[in-house]
Amino acid sequence: MANIQQINGDYYGSKETLIEALPYSKNDKNYAVAINNFFGIAYKELSLYNDAVFYYNQAIKTSKDSVSIQSPLNNIAVVYIKQKKYDKAIQLLESILSKNVFDDKISSLKSKSRVIDNLGFAYFKKGMKEKSLQFLNEGLKLRIQIDDDYGTIGSYLHLAEFYSQTDISKSNNYAQKAYETATQFNSVDERLKALSFLISNGSGTKYAQKYISISDSIISIRNNYKNKFAKIKYDSKKEKDENQKLRLEKAENLLALQEVKYQRIFFIIGIVSLFCLLAYLRKRYENRNRVEKIKAAYDTETRIAKDIHDELANDVFHTITFTQTQSLNAESNKDTLLQQLDDIYVRVRGISRENNDIDTGINYAANLKEMLSTYNNNTTNVIINGIEKVNWDLIEDLKKITIQRVLQELMVNMKKHSQASVVVLKFESYANKIFINYTDNGKGCEKSKIIKNGLQNMENRILSIKGTITFDTEPNKGFKVKISMPK
Repeated sequence: MANIQQINGDYYGSKETLIEALPYSKNDKNYAVAINNFFGIAYKELSLYNDAVFYYNQAIKTSKDSVSIQSPLNNIAVVYIKQKKYDKAIQLLESILSKNVFDDKISSLKSKSRVIDNLGFAYFKKGMKEKSLQFLNEGLKLRIQIDDDYGTIGSYLHLAEFYSQTDISKSNNYAQKAYETATQFNSVDERLKALSFLISNGSGTKYAQKYISISDSIISIRNNYKNKFAKIKYDSKKEKDENQKLRLEKAENLLALQEVKYQRIFFIIGIVSLFCLLAYLRKRYENRNRVEKIKAAYDTETRIAKDIHDELANDVFHTITFTQTQSLNAESNKDTLLQQLDDIYVRVRGISRENNDIDTGINYAANLKEMLSTYNNNTTNVIINGIEKVNWDLIEDLKKITIQRVLQELMVNMKKHSQASVVVLKFESYANKIFINYTDNGKGCEKSKIIKNGLQNMENRILSIKGTITFDTEPNKGFKVKISMPK
């Protein structure tokens, strides 16, 4: 379309069409060469010579072979002639011919004849008439041999201009031939150019009248052509848009039907997957609870066995030894034996209480306080603050059990390892969280040497209810624990 517009003299419209063509040239270098070359022609005809050279050079850059660059190189030379840079034009055209890139194909010979003719014209403008005439005649001869009738128009016009200063008769002869051939091909611009030579050579007023008539009519024709071409493009675009719209609507309808179908399938798959997931989660939850119960039972049994072995067994052994070595008739020995048996009884109750089921009802706070208070003795003072301020009714049973087990393990740990004389337990409740701070003044230890068994159990219990627990201790500076959890 851009080419057709240029043939009809619509160079501005041609540029707009070429801009539309650019996106289609990205994947084909041949189109890129042609588009840039047409841009150059449009700017040349609009006398924007620097822009024309730029686009011709772009065509050369995108060219894939030595043949396809000949056209833009020749066109650059033509621009140089129009800019009166004759030496540069001659140098460029001679370099094209010296490379001998033209073969025997008609299209290639047409390009060669065009280069030869332009070189002759450049020599003419340079003032080298003898050399000019040689190339002008050679170019015309080659064009006649290959039946390039349209190409002969250019040769006739160049020869008409060549002889216009030295031989009016020959100039008019070549101008007349250019006019007749241009009329045959309906090439209006060349007809006008041929008539201008005939007029300037004084060949008569009839040529002047023809020139005016053709010039007036061409303006009207080209304006009508521009409007017609624009209307064709508009109608074509409108039809294309309407077809595209119909195709889009059809595609949207099909897509909507597909979406409904897929939504139904996905819904069924989703429901089935959800049931499977729920069944899996339930099974996993039951398995985890079973494992946790087994582990808790094992831990409890291990702890009971350890308590019996570490504490109760020693006391029983000492009591048996006492009865075997001491006379029970003495009143003081009886009192000592009774005291030892009472201590054993207290220890058994303590172990039993530690491993009993935990009452999470209304007596929870009282039972928790009582449990903590059992560690209060002659050597250790246990202070409990704020336990009554917590609204335990709002807290889940699982969290209550976790709190009691963790605090129980803390107290057992204190009793076995810390040698603390003062233990402070502070309970606080804010918004949706519970805070428990444990502090003792025992011997503490290096953080890296914290005994992990009991403490790891505490940490796991607290994490299981989405809480946090931190341990802070240093040698001879006591032991601190901070617990926080959601209600």
